[in-house]
Amino acid sequence: MSQSASTFRARIHRGSQQIGGTCVELEARGHRILLDLGLPLDAGEPTAALLPDIQGLLTPDPGLRAVIISHGHGDHWGLTPMIGANVPLAMGLATQRILHAAAAFVPRPFAPEVAFELADRKPFEIGPFHITPYLVDHSAFDAYAILVEACDRRLFYSGDLRAHGRKGGLFERLVNDPPRYIHNMLMEGSSLGRLGPDQRFPTESEIEEVFVERFRSSPGFVAVCASAQNIDRIVSLYRACKRTGRTLLLDLYAIEILRATGNSHIPQPGWPNLAVYVPEYQRRQIKRSGRFDLLDPQRPFRVYPEGLSKIGTNAAMLFRPAMIADIDNVGLWAGAKAIWSQWDGYLKDGPGARLKADLAERSVELEVIHTSGHASIGDLKRLSTAINPKVLVPIHTFAGDQFAKYFSNVARRSDGEWWEV
Repeated sequence: MSQSASTFRARIHRGSQQIGGTCVELEARGHRILLDLGLPLDAGEPTAALLPDIQGLLTPDPGLRAVIISHGHGDHWGLTPMIGANVPLAMGLATQRILHAAAAFVPRPFAPEVAFELADRKPFEIGPFHITPYLVDHSAFDAYAILVEACDRRLFYSGDLRAHGRKGGLFERLVNDPPRYIHNMLMEGSSLGRLGPDQRFPTESEIEEVFVERFRSSPGFVAVCASAQNIDRIVSLYRACKRTGRTLLLDLYAIEILRATGNSHIPQPGWPNLAVYVPEYQRRQIKRSGRFDLLDPQRPFRVYPEGLSKIGTNAAMLFRPAMIADIDNVGLWAGAKAIWSQWDGYLKDGPGARLKADLAERSVELEVIHTSGHASIGDLKRLSTAINPKVLVPIHTFAGDQFAKYFSNVARRSDGEWWEV
């Protein structure tokens, strides 16, 4: 483990062979930082036993200076609450606000304090590391790629990114004005093995058009199963509702997430074609927690069960399995349509599979309408060409061995392997 005082080193703890659970450790001049500390997608409940073998996570070590969270998806931050030591955190402030907003509704709340703010192309220092975040287009709001400089070497970490979302201009900006003279680029490869080299994912605008067609052709209630934290998708749903005269029904959780973005251009209560419906399970949550402060501001915009039965055939609801009894109670399943607007892998087992079966019992078919949060191979090629790293290291992929077919200067690294940047 000995190293020269002028050496900048890196190792991937998780991600060289898998999607999810990402964690990269960087070391320079006796100081270390982590890029992400995610929960593996197949891990179930987070526990301290899942933490990578990194000094300073369970007991204090002054050499571990910070954990930098690239964005708010659990496969990039989900093990952070398991840290036993007081390690400073860095993340975007909107990511922090969204995590705080979600805490009132989720079974494992995480309301972090932030020591270092990630903001677009605003550099900051942590020990010997000079860090510059780059805001990127991703299905998570407030997501960043990260440039880290130390010991006259430069490493660029793509995080998770794409070019086909509503913030695709950020990808174009990155390829048109990229960081230069990069020695190592850690680039995500989620689409490899899932998409052909000449294929592309639908754009978010194309998803909106599909919603418009379905909303127009459906005679009744529409339930849309999408993540409230996929802000692009909420915007697409709202725009489709407005174009078709439907009302978009959002629950308290979704409303709080939208508020936490801090973006006044994102749909919010008081806008036309938008109303708040508080399902029974959330009403019970509010009563148990006493968080009536979440409920009171929404009273002017609420639709109650009796109102839902009246407007439901002309509504689209951001839906989750716990709401199925609410729709049973007002009798809206006849002629209804259900749309799954997230990764279809979640339908194979667990709550997604149960929901699919529950809807089938009600004679409601579940259609998948979704696009990826990750870049196509063609866009990844554009990115790697623009940045032109001396070494390209695959990460966040099950298909790292395929990188050499599409990219130059590829170096495969194993989990746990140190290398010099």
